Amino acid sequence: MSIAKGLLAELEHEAKVTSALLSRVPDRPDYRPHPKSMAMGLLAGHIVEMARWGSDVLGQDVFVMDPASYKPLSFRSGKEAAQAYDKGIRAFKTALATKTDADMLRSWKMVVGDKTFMEMPRAAVIRSMILNHTIHHRAQLGVYLRLNDVPLPQTYGPSADEGAM
Repeated sequence: MSIAKGLLAELEHEAKVTSALLSRVPDRPDYRPHPKSMAMGLLAGHIVEMARWGSDVLGQDVFVMDPASYKPLSFRSGKEAAQAYDKGIRAFKTALATKTDADMLRSWKMVVGDKTFMEMPRAAVIRSMILNHTIHHRAQLGVYLRLNDVPLPQTYGPSADEGAM
């Protein structure tokens, strides 16, 4: 199996779970469980951004980040966040489906200002900065939802809110 096909299979599962979780975000964009925590609307927006990063990473060798012009996404509605996420995932899956192992092993670089922030093979960027990073923030969002008494969907098996498979 090619690297892209393996990542695509994982992306399919993770995207389904992430979309289900995002769709449950209540209209409380400013909610944060602690003053140092990211607001819920921004957290949902960050997860949506990562879906969009997939096709960006696969479509260019260098990404130049300009912190001065960066404006983070934020969502009021879970439905809106899930729709934006699903759109980003569709583009990501389309781009990933066309990549060869050579494409996936080619170096990708993120530059911030005049410094290289990271440089690694595309497959590693997809795994660490998109898939793993999304799973991390999805778990964080799950805590926010639990603290707001929102039922959680199944992830890797039944949740306390959704019984046996």
